[in-house]
Amino acid sequence: MIIDTHAHYDDEKFDGDRDVLLTGFRERGVELVINAAADLDGCRNTMELINKYDFVYGMQGVHPDDVGALTEEDMTFLRENAKHPKVVAIGEIGLDYYWDKAERDVQKYWFKRQIDLARELKLPVCIHSREAAADTLEVLKEANAQEVGGVMHCYSYSAEMTEEYRKLGFYFGIGGVVTFKNGRKCKESVAKLPLECIVLETDAPYLAPEPFRGKRNESPYIQYVVQMIASIKGVTEEEVMRQTSENARRVYPKLASIG
Repeated sequence: MIIDTHAHYDDEKFDGDRDVLLTGFRERGVELVINAAADLDGCRNTMELINKYDFVYGMQGVHPDDVGALTEEDMTFLRENAKHPKVVAIGEIGLDYYWDKAERDVQKYWFKRQIDLARELKLPVCIHSREAAADTLEVLKEANAQEVGGVMHCYSYSAEMTEEYRKLGFYFGIGGVVTFKNGRKCKESVAKLPLECIVLETDAPYLAPEPFRGKRNESPYIQYVVQMIASIKGVTEEEVMRQTSENARRVYPKLASIG
């Protein structure tokens, strides 16, 4: 069975068949799903999902693209939501210098504030970092993020950079990109990383693996990610599923009592 540690089932792309899709996951080999919030509406919608489906857990946090108008009142809202027993992390949070929708200083400020919130609530963090490797690492170090730990979501930096994040105790979210023909960096990182540092994710509805690239992503498609990781690491698919599920429970302790 698979644990999808990062998806967005509150996305409008699932509005037409969300319930049918989610309730069919266990028959398709998916044990648990963690729904990651990206903005305040996503936080509210995530709370609805975790209250409706017993196998769906959640994160509360604001993506760097959406921090421009964030307030301390919003942080209070996040804090109260994140006390829910099925909220496993603060995320997804971080820096995005590709879109640069918010000023970089503003991104850094709210990135640090949300790490502080995770520390206060004794939760790990889930990190979004795009074209911001050096600054992400700097913020994590300044904020003593090793005290909270977490996952580098959709890891896309070099295999060499993995060592820096590993020193902080972080895990690495690997999804559909590892199956892409142009996913060389991701493949190299998987080859370098111990399997004990990897968790599986989809980022659904985005980043569907081959052979579904360009279509809506779904948690059961992780089987193609499993196949690629197994091939790269020279282990069985069963071992990949077993170890990554164990890793997910380790990095997100609220999952530890399940399964």
